[in-house]
Amino acid sequence: MRGLSRASLAEVEERFNAVAGSADLGSLADELFAVADLLDREHGLRRYLSDPSRAAAQKEQAVRVLLQGKVSAAALETVVAAASARWTRPGDLADALERLGVVSAAAEAEAQGRLDDVEDELFRFGRVVASNRDLHQALSNPNVPEGGKRELLETLVGSKVVPSTLRLIGQVVAHPRGRSLDGGLEEFGSLVAAQRQRLVAVVRSAVDLSEEQKQRLARWLRTTYGHDVQLNVEVDPRVLGGFSIRIGDDLIDTTVAGRIEEVRRRLAG
Repeated sequence: MRGLSRASLAEVEERFNAVAGSADLGSLADELFAVADLLDREHGLRRYLSDPSRAAAQKEQAVRVLLQGKVSAAALETVVAAASARWTRPGDLADALERLGVVSAAAEAEAQGRLDDVEDELFRFGRVVASNRDLHQALSNPNVPEGGKRELLETLVGSKVVPSTLRLIGQVVAHPRGRSLDGGLEEFGSLVAAQRQRLVAVVRSAVDLSEEQKQRLARWLRTTYGHDVQLNVEVDPRVLGGFSIRIGDDLIDTTVAGRIEEVRRRLAG
């Protein structure tokens, strides 16, 4: 992406980071892939949502009417943010949503401690496909229906790879979006590798944070650490008030319980 679309992608990623922490990341990936595929099929809808002359409020309303109750809150808010942004070309809107679907799948694997496996499995599957002409043709043939390709994948690797890997391979195979099979696998592999550069912040709060609070917090952490930060919000009544943030070995504790514990330590000393 270039120029305006690159700036818009950064804004949408910020919104995504704020709402994805408490979501089912695998399901979120599937939902974002599905919306990107819908925009690829429905050219009129894609033009409407990417039209820079339309007010953001109009496009937001259209997205909510279309998707409310059909996707998770995290997916809905991500699509709303994407539709409200301005893009250099209409296709960039769907590209952004697919990209965030890949990030969701990678984050799911990371939360399970399987990110290395996903990166390795994508690479190895790419090598297998490149060396097997018949397999490559079967998975690349536009005349083979999506269901047939997914069934073939399930038979070949369904029980042999991490679910996130199967989700990503399935998207590349079923919806090439103008890419070669090899190019799509390489692109997704690069996005998974980039996930290592993202920081994960575990936020503990007595109550769930509002979307606005999550966005402000994600923005502040991104500025502070110089990296995108994924928020994983845990509601814990024992916090009493305020919230704590753990990023790696760093702990930022503004909770009442934390202050009480600090007083206890000082008294004990």
